[in-house]
Amino acid sequence: MFKKVFSTVVASLLLMGIASGCATGGTESADNEVRIGYFPNLTHSATIIALEKGYFKEAFGADVKIQTKTVANGGLFMEAMATKAIDVGTVGPGPLLNFYVKHPGYRLISGAVNGGAVLVMNSSSNITELKDLKGKKIAIPVIGSTQDVMLRKALNEVGLKPTTNGGDVELYAAAPADTAALFVQKSVDGAATQEPWGYVLENQAEGKLLLDWDQFAWGKESTNTVVAASDEFLKREGLATAYLQAHKKAVKFIQENPEESQDLIIKHLKGLTGKELSKKEVQAAFSRLEVTTAVNEKVIQEMADISQEAGYISNNKIDGLIDLKYVEAAK
Repeated sequence: MFKKVFSTVVASLLLMGIASGCATGGTESADNEVRIGYFPNLTHSATIIALEKGYFKEAFGADVKIQTKTVANGGLFMEAMATKAIDVGTVGPGPLLNFYVKHPGYRLISGAVNGGAVLVMNSSSNITELKDLKGKKIAIPVIGSTQDVMLRKALNEVGLKPTTNGGDVELYAAAPADTAALFVQKSVDGAATQEPWGYVLENQAEGKLLLDWDQFAWGKESTNTVVAASDEFLKREGLATAYLQAHKKAVKFIQENPEESQDLIIKHLKGLTGKELSKKEVQAAFSRLEVTTAVNEKVIQEMADISQEAGYISNNKIDGLIDLKYVEAAK
């Protein structure tokens, strides 16, 4: 059983882009060049579809060169944006707002994906409700991640806290690809994770779903992925609107053509990694997320509040972070 799980996890690790890749080129963007960043995984589907369908190329025009850069996590994304290796792209709101508090030169200009995260328990844990997490160890992808923040919100709602804040629920940082092995080894009692890892835990590690994507934290309003842009990019006239025209077109395409979109995403990820995702995993993941341009500003502020309480940021002042005039102007 363990060997089967381990093989599945290793394959998924390669497929979902835990190892980072990057485009060629230096760190200075030319006026006729746009550098787009994203993660090679399912919650960045709008970016992938816009690339696959040629929407960015169409929106920017023939005179603008498009470079792409893939990264493994939000911290690397924001570091790349800070060094001008990325101008615009998709990232989780947690890393963006955490970076913004320290370096307010970046904006959230559109939504991309809501949901896509679940809370799954190890079948050996006998956990049936949130309050049963007292004294347990729960895996999260990385400290300060969106799933970390979501779990903290869920715990707070039943009067629990992580051990790092004087409570008795241990948050254990582990790459999502490692959580199935941790379940089999009974090293953790559960995991707050994004899809398709929730599906993997349920189907390859005998995990039990405690909170589905529409129940976990903010439910269907839980913001998983947003479009971020540097202030320097936003000053380049017309480019932000063009990007978001392509982004909106990709979101609409995914909403209207889910099957074709999934096939294109599988193809794109195979081109990046050399491996092919299971259609069943992709379908399961898409059933637990919503591709959207909408942004719930109240949720983003609550995420900042929780990050401050956790000690990840010194304050929760994110006024000016969200700037939706570009997506509103994109037709």
